[in-house]
Amino acid sequence: MSAATPDAALWRELGWRPSPPQLELLLALQEQLRQWNGRVNLTRLVEGDDYWIAQVFDSLWPLRDLLERQPQAPLRCIDVGTGGGFPGLAVAIALPQAQLTLVDSVGRKTQAVQAMAQALGLADRVTLRCERVELTGRDRRCRGGFHLAMARAVAAAPVVAEYLVPLLNGQGQALLYRGQWNAGDQGELERALQPLQARLGRQEQRELPGGRGQRTALWLEATAPCPAAYPRAVGLPSKFPLGQAPAAG
Repeated sequence: MSAATPDAALWRELGWRPSPPQLELLLALQEQLRQWNGRVNLTRLVEGDDYWIAQVFDSLWPLRDLLERQPQAPLRCIDVGTGGGFPGLAVAIALPQAQLTLVDSVGRKTQAVQAMAQALGLADRVTLRCERVELTGRDRRCRGGFHLAMARAVAAAPVVAEYLVPLLNGQGQALLYRGQWNAGDQGELERALQPLQARLGRQEQRELPGGRGQRTALWLEATAPCPAAYPRAVGLPSKFPLGQAPAAG
């Protein structure tokens, strides 16, 4: 892989290849990250494989079915805890029909990502919200409004489930990006999903190219409207995660 752009093998492994304009946007996003990192600590994953594998590839591989189909109907997506703009900005570039809402509680990050979206010509499809996601999930403009809700490297899976499930519309899906994943993790998540009226659909594991480690994609689906009690007040989902096993004895 060259220092500037990845070779064709990476796109073959992903199962999708950006068009020349999309590749230019991904390169422009990398340059925007370089510039903004000098002012705001957005991410250390900016150069070479750090960017192309650990950021771009890792953001897009769970979505390769969507990338292949490129549905023409508008697709409302939300990225919770977007940080430096991933996966949200990568998804906005790869899926030109998608409308993205990116949420983060750190103002300097949301301001930087908003400026990057503007510089990339994505401002008409990318909206930033600077707030805690518990508030997003109770806002009538967002609750139950999304086809796809995503969170990458945000919190434990039961916590993320409480953040994402209330945002889904009737046919929507939540995507949790995880690293290592085991039966104990899955048991906690499945217990957490019960009060949220949701279930674990498909899950997939893979090794990232270049020895970048194992990744797990978990897809959640609503089985009924999410009860009004969720998400709970700010801080409660992380302090008292749903689905915790009862204490022994």
